[in-house]
Amino acid sequence: MNITEQTRRNAIRAAKGNIPFDLLLTQANIVDMVTGEIRSADIGIVDNLIASVHPTGSRTDAKEVHDLSGYFISPGLIDTHVHLESSHLPPARYAEIVLTQGTTAVFWDPHELANVLGLEGVRYAIDSSRNLPLDVMVAAPSSVPSTPGLEMSGADFAGKEMSTMLSWPEVRGVAEVMDMHGVLNGSEKMEEVLNAGLQSGKLIEGHARGLKGAELQAYLAAGVTSDHELTSADDALEKLRAGLTLEIRGSHPYLLPDIVNALRSLPHLSSQITVCTDDVPPDMLIEKGGIIALLNLLIEYGMPATDALRFATLNAAIRLQRNDLGLIAAGRKANFVLFDSLTTLKAQAVYVAGKKIAEKGKLIHAISSPSDILPPRDTMHLSPITADDCQLKIDGVNNGIARLRHIHGARFTQWGEVDVQVTNGIVQLPDNFSFIRVQHRHGRHDARPQIALLEGWGELRGAIATSYSHDSHNLVVLGRDPQDMAIAANLLIESSGGMALVQNGQILAHVAMPIAGMLSDLPASELAEQFRQLRELSHKIADWEPPYRVFKAIEGTCLACNAGPHLTDLGLTDGTTRQLVDAVLHFSEH
Repeated sequence: MNITEQTRRNAIRAAKGNIPFDLLLTQANIVDMVTGEIRSADIGIVDNLIASVHPTGSRTDAKEVHDLSGYFISPGLIDTHVHLESSHLPPARYAEIVLTQGTTAVFWDPHELANVLGLEGVRYAIDSSRNLPLDVMVAAPSSVPSTPGLEMSGADFAGKEMSTMLSWPEVRGVAEVMDMHGVLNGSEKMEEVLNAGLQSGKLIEGHARGLKGAELQAYLAAGVTSDHELTSADDALEKLRAGLTLEIRGSHPYLLPDIVNALRSLPHLSSQITVCTDDVPPDMLIEKGGIIALLNLLIEYGMPATDALRFATLNAAIRLQRNDLGLIAAGRKANFVLFDSLTTLKAQAVYVAGKKIAEKGKLIHAISSPSDILPPRDTMHLSPITADDCQLKIDGVNNGIARLRHIHGARFTQWGEVDVQVTNGIVQLPDNFSFIRVQHRHGRHDARPQIALLEGWGELRGAIATSYSHDSHNLVVLGRDPQDMAIAANLLIESSGGMALVQNGQILAHVAMPIAGMLSDLPASELAEQFRQLRELSHKIADWEPPYRVFKAIEGTCLACNAGPHLTDLGLTDGTTRQLVDAVLHFSEH
């Protein structure tokens, strides 16, 4: 909701005492994001605007008064980098959850939708977010696909597409620049993307995983100004010293204790420290929370609550160039969250645009999805497969011993080599190995399946399949038994996408995601329950070993932009050298 000229005129008059406030919040303990104080004041609101913050009891003239005695009041929380798609919920359903937790604004990178649907996906993100009480700002996806030449998604974005998106008023900047290799080596595509961003004058978001020294400096010199891909406390400090805005994320909680200690060792806490969720699945979003869960972890690890809240309010508003958000001050939007304690944050009430919209974790009024927006469906452009399609075969080879390259590990992968028996042209799977199978689902090439050996995941006791696979979102299946793998894959092809678990020919769990193969039609609570069950039942198939070999790693195991080996729809890739690699090193016939 925009602030109109008439609202500002009325706010000026109300602040001077010439007309009453629409709403007066009294006895508030304001968490002051500028001074760090907690101070008592009353807040006068006209329409959706804060008109006055004045001494307690000095004004009583208002159409409505809310007594906030005993509560701490903070500006509404802001998420500086999020992929709503990881909640597997459309924007209205996502808003229903996070608003009750105190998040009133998000910066959404619809990168996942764009990799399936191209510009149509970004338009869907914008249009389906209109007129929600959640303030949804959109970033223009910069990496479609994230690793050109090593994978194919549903579209290709370069300078023309970026300029188009940046011309849309709802788009506030360039989304995370994941093709670090392209930036550092002057690829034509990335130069076009960055130039479009620089010419627009809008933000350019970063993805600087593993960059340091000269490479980090070169990445900044290209125009990138933020990063959420923090790998350690030292990494966070180097990036902060380099001038990047940090977006501390909640999806990697094991890093937070060291990052908090490092930040607290500094002479002062920079305004260039913000927070983000990045990716949160639906069950975790409901059970633990989004930004609110991250803030509670920061507080638990020693960050003062006033500083943690400033990361999510004033600092975030500065980063996103939103001078109407982030402070409880006259002239700002009346977005607030109330807490009864600063030891553990839990939203007791939430106000958006001067209206109480949530109380005690519940919405006061339901949120309607836009009725004129048709969600994009039917994006699984694949025919059913057979168990034979899940066999690893070596062209031109019948019987013998083959030495194969394989993928070792989860998230931080390494190359391995292993000798395997080939019988009638089919690779016999060694002990402690599994198959990973990737198939293009967007209809842009012949979709020949790619299969490789995977070590370091244990012996999978069944199959796990997903059509939500960062970042190209092709169909991925992990398993040892080709029959289970085929059943899981076919289940997703039939349901237009989602995730599935199969064991001994039986379906253990299935979550359908028919919207773009990544979002669900279900109410949030039902989807969260289905997803929770699927996560819990996945223990029957895999032995998880945190922090890397976890259920979430299934969705990121094909991230070709990361260093090391990965399998994509084009074959076995090396993210370090940016090359496609032949798996067969040597073969000897029997």
